[in-house]
Amino acid sequence: MDRNSQARKRPNRQKKPLDAERFEEMALAYVARFATSAAKLERYLQRKLRERGWQEGVEEPDIPAMVNRYVERGYVDDAVYARAKAGDLLRRGYGGRRVKQALGEAGIGESVADDVAPAEHTARTAAAHLARKRRFGPFAVDPTDREKREKQIAAMLRAGHTFDHVRAVLDANDENSVIEWVEEAREKTGDWDA
Repeated sequence: MDRNSQARKRPNRQKKPLDAERFEEMALAYVARFATSAAKLERYLQRKLRERGWQEGVEEPDIPAMVNRYVERGYVDDAVYARAKAGDLLRRGYGGRRVKQALGEAGIGESVADDVAPAEHTARTAAAHLARKRRFGPFAVDPTDREKREKQIAAMLRAGHTFDHVRAVLDANDENSVIEWVEEAREKTGDWDA
């Protein structure tokens, strides 16, 4: 008998309803294990409270107050989370629109998201990275026909790049042209962060 079939035969154990101590431990374990925003922590705690329930006869926790306490103590910092998340997405080749969308889903405010928006050089670097990784445009092994090019354009736009960046990368004659295009932005803006 394999491990999966054993797991399926075990009866689902009903977890005990939460109390204040267990709830606090759960919240601390979450922020210790995962980088998170205040909004994501609040959604997590609300979900756990729905799933497990609360011990009878005890007042339910004030989740927003608990999250605020964690923010005050520095356990949760939306700006730090936003910088880390944006940096991760940009290094993976996503563009500014996709970064802003991901931060919005994490409950990051627009002003914080604007603060971590990629500079021109960083945005160009991300577009070039995605094209290189996916073998688009001048990074392609085989010649690109019209249908394939349209799919490449669509993929880069879905990844959050501007149409100007997509066109610049895909229209480049060779890999060196893309590198020069990226470096051009660095020289113009003095953006040396990527």
